[in-house]
Amino acid sequence: MRWICFLFFYQVGCIRKKNYLCAKLKKMPRILIIDDEAPIRRVLRDILENESYQVDDASTGMEALQQIKEQEFDAIFCDIKMPEMDGIEVLEAIRQESDVPVIMLSGHGTIETAVEAIKKGAFDFIPKPPDLNRLLITLRNALDKKNLATENKVLKKAVKLQNQMIGESTPMLEVKDMIEKVAPTNARVLITGENGTGKELVARQLHELSPRNRGPFIEVNCAAIPAELIESQLFGHEKGSFTSAIKQKKGDFELADGGTLFLDEIGDMSLPAQAKVLRALQENKIVRVGGEKEIPVNVRILAATNKNLKSEIEKGNFREDLYHRLSVIVIQVPPLRERKDDIPLLVSNFLEIIAQDMGKPVPTFEPEAMEALKQYQWTGNIRELRNIVERLVILCGKDITKQDVIQFGNPLN
Repeated sequence: MRWICFLFFYQVGCIRKKNYLCAKLKKMPRILIIDDEAPIRRVLRDILENESYQVDDASTGMEALQQIKEQEFDAIFCDIKMPEMDGIEVLEAIRQESDVPVIMLSGHGTIETAVEAIKKGAFDFIPKPPDLNRLLITLRNALDKKNLATENKVLKKAVKLQNQMIGESTPMLEVKDMIEKVAPTNARVLITGENGTGKELVARQLHELSPRNRGPFIEVNCAAIPAELIESQLFGHEKGSFTSAIKQKKGDFELADGGTLFLDEIGDMSLPAQAKVLRALQENKIVRVGGEKEIPVNVRILAATNKNLKSEIEKGNFREDLYHRLSVIVIQVPPLRERKDDIPLLVSNFLEIIAQDMGKPVPTFEPEAMEALKQYQWTGNIRELRNIVERLVILCGKDITKQDVIQFGNPLN
């Protein structure tokens, strides 16, 4: 009787209207209802279909598990008290195969049952007969969480694709071998190489393959921060320590605690900042600008530069003691002109990323076009190659020819 009243008040009070056009234009979420009582399944189906959801139902746990193997669902409603296989057992079985949100329903629920369901991985627990607003809001929240998780996976995949190191040439294999050896340690690494060679990618690989990969990866471009601000950026500051310090601020050393701090373009850091970095490396402690308290930090330092630091030391622009602290391991990243055999692999990777970002089909490179790219000197290295590939994707058709490379490729050649 309570379910009949629930359906009646739903039908009377619901002011929403189905949007059939939207349902046709986009895939609507698919919901599975698991309950051994046919009237309850029918009521829930009517409610959800009226909200433009696609709905399937199952009368037993085994039937539901079979449907889940055959069909992907966006959310599941599952009764707890069912014969043969109860809802908690169904939930446990679903969790072994899928991370789909499961909302538990029960007319005999207790706090203990609800807590057990949540511990087993249920998204929420709703007593029967459910409050309509709570049921629909809970479902929307479950779908939002699933969509967020899906988007997160897509973004992680995209980031991984962007950050992977491409290359099978001898110089690159040597770099990869060095990374695999050094990454599991806490050794400080100095990464050297020309602009655009991928020094940041080496730093990220060292972090991802290290025991610190669950910690933060904080990057500081020492060349992009004014000398008067670099100390505040690295070590933080106390409120009132200078005119614009209106509140306390943590520096990058603190933010990277437990993870990796990547000091890019370390050769452009001012001498006073170098002295403070040296002290931090020696003592594993920092002091905020304007502060007195020593703050312990647990950070792995990676540094990179396109400068010859030994020459900078001779000129008095870089501290020799800091150089020796940073260069426990030195990884030299080869320029692109020394690894031209990697150009086809790099081009293929860039084509996939750029075409996907633009929503265009991936074009193909004619062999003569690829050979033309190999003739360039690549003063801008991999960054320059990526820019050229992007330009070709934008300006050329589905087949990129040698003439396209000559016309739209390197404007300096």
